[in-house]
Amino acid sequence: MAVGKREKFSSKFTFIMAMAGSAIGLGNIWRFPYMVGEHGGAAFIIVYILCCIFISLPIFICEAIVGRRTGSSTYDAMSKLAPGSKWKYIGIVTVVTAFIITSYYSVVGGWSLDYFIRSCSGGLRSATQAEATGIFTNFSSSVWEPMAAFTGFLALSAIIVAAGVKGGIEKFTKWATPSLGILIIIIAIYSISLPGASAGVEYLVKPDWSKLSPSTFSYALGQSFYSLSLGAGCVVVYSSFMKKSDNILASGGWTAIFDTLFAIIAGFAVMPAVFAANIEPGAGPSLVFETLPYIFFQMGQQAPVLSRIITILFFLAILVAALTSSISMFEVCVEHMVDHNKMSRKKAARLFFAGSWVLGTLCCLSFGVLGNVKIFGNTIFSNCDILSSNYLMTLTALVMSIFVGWKMDRSEARDEFTNGGTLKWNARIFDTLHFVVKWIVPIMIIEIFVSNFIKL
Repeated sequence: MAVGKREKFSSKFTFIMAMAGSAIGLGNIWRFPYMVGEHGGAAFIIVYILCCIFISLPIFICEAIVGRRTGSSTYDAMSKLAPGSKWKYIGIVTVVTAFIITSYYSVVGGWSLDYFIRSCSGGLRSATQAEATGIFTNFSSSVWEPMAAFTGFLALSAIIVAAGVKGGIEKFTKWATPSLGILIIIIAIYSISLPGASAGVEYLVKPDWSKLSPSTFSYALGQSFYSLSLGAGCVVVYSSFMKKSDNILASGGWTAIFDTLFAIIAGFAVMPAVFAANIEPGAGPSLVFETLPYIFFQMGQQAPVLSRIITILFFLAILVAALTSSISMFEVCVEHMVDHNKMSRKKAARLFFAGSWVLGTLCCLSFGVLGNVKIFGNTIFSNCDILSSNYLMTLTALVMSIFVGWKMDRSEARDEFTNGGTLKWNARIFDTLHFVVKWIVPIMIIEIFVSNFIKL
């Protein structure tokens, strides 16, 4: 597809909403709160913010420079910037990464779809924590219900992406992303108002430096990669739809700000309620699907209608967050087939849907009939999560920083970052940014990669 014929986001706002929607996903609502719970509360949040500013944002900018400079998906982008070299194969890695993430992520997206439907019908009421846990365990370990939910969620992602950049992705994210922010703020206000919630608020704002360890930095950096969708081609592809007049630094900065603020607000939506119910904050992924329905129901005994509304809003927020992230991963693979293989968007979406459905089915059933199938001691679902989040995304982010810092023509990177020299502030900070990308970022990424490799 020629660059001149390529669709563009209609405005800087719609690009930021699409990119923020990609970043603001289950990584914020489902993953971030329990990561905070497992790694010391406010101390982890501070380390996470520092990782976002000094490591993840520079990588975001690198990917945005590559995407907008070439107007292509990752594979073709690297081919244009380094013709005749093997750098293009990192594009294949991003497609594989996005494929794996979409497949297992859609399983969790299916859970959110099912729980949203259950919340609307009143099917999440539980008198005890054990009953709430039983609802999730029985659902996730069965065959047809989670498969139907997973398939429905994946189909929604395919339909949105097949409609195109303006007709699908932009149209959905420009209302979904702001709505998601409003929903999570409402839930946070409710959570903070619960009796006993002050302990949860303190947990989020009062650092416990004794909890810091080398693993805290590793997990915080890994979470920032996961949250900002780095190393999976999303930023490259979405940036290829940017207008040349848009400011890459401003767009990246606002995306990082929205993503970080949303993650913190999500923490306030979850942790105060957890403390109000005297539940262990490090309970892990089950916090969202096993614990919060019980908490909202129990806390709403005096106001059952309000409790029902909050529960519906919460799982609507999770569903919307899952979709805004899922379509960005979906788009990476579809755009590769459109861009490189000259395939129609609808045909590419159908093909990718079929492939993701096959792998996703294995991930979905790994909570039930395939639960005993283990690879390296982990289920199929867990292996997909570990492989993509801890290794492939980290490796791709490392390669991207090395490419922009060492291989890509410095003058090309400067020209793209400064919009041909017209952005004076960007021009003043380019040398510092390039130094960080060339030296500091690779060293930090290698540290997290080695740390994850040792834990494997």
